[in-house]
Amino acid sequence: MTHPHPTPRERDQAPGAGVTYVFAVCRGTRAVNTADVTGLAGLPGGAAVRLLPSGPLTAVVQTVPAADFTDEVWQARLSDRQEIERYARAHHEVVSAAAVHGPAVPLPLATLYHDDDRARRALDDEAHRFHSVLKRIAHHAEWGVKVYGPVAVAEEREPVPAGGAPAAGAGLAYLNRKRGLHERRERRREQALSVAETVDAELRDLAAASRRLRTHGAVPGGDGRVHVLNATYLVAEERAGELAEHVRRLGERTGARIELTGPWVPYSFVGEG
Repeated sequence: MTHPHPTPRERDQAPGAGVTYVFAVCRGTRAVNTADVTGLAGLPGGAAVRLLPSGPLTAVVQTVPAADFTDEVWQARLSDRQEIERYARAHHEVVSAAAVHGPAVPLPLATLYHDDDRARRALDDEAHRFHSVLKRIAHHAEWGVKVYGPVAVAEEREPVPAGGAPAAGAGLAYLNRKRGLHERRERRREQALSVAETVDAELRDLAAASRRLRTHGAVPGGDGRVHVLNATYLVAEERAGELAEHVRRLGERTGARIELTGPWVPYSFVGEG
């Protein structure tokens, strides 16, 4: 779904008017359409969170002030880390609450329509894609997995030449140590990458879908660990215990530090029709 903002002309026609913010799209089942979402806080300054049925689909929406989402205001908000995190948390809380009642397709932050009618038309236009995604993620959750290589041992840290006059052959010995250090680091890096590929391959066998994300390099704190796998997996609910146990065994077998997080609403697996 696109996420159009109100045009300047539309804002000029109705100064101070509200626009329709869409959090998520669900199947229009009885469980969804009778869900009580009015207790959700939603976005700051908005009206009560509510349901917007449209044929076999239902959107979870909120009327928010158009003036809070002009391009100028939103760009300023994006540059304020605390403020954008506040909006992102509010968005996620509503999406998570919707997912309690059945599969929910989370929409991007700041998905806006001029009014409810335009939001309904958007649902109708993309109904086929939404139904396809809802079918794929039903009874599944997203799990994140991060793999870190082993901590560098003391002998693999950078050698520091001792003070004073170098002994005969000290320069060559230093260069040899440096060369050996580089070779050991390369072996460790290759081993860590091999572990990452092993973990990913085995977890993909458990998952309905997976995605590799960008790694973050060296771990903050200086313990020598390197982030070698950042991946997310779409896993059936009944296999969640199997996933956790498999991650535990992989950590024991490989000696790598493996972090498992979740379950999450499957944000990473809703972009394809």
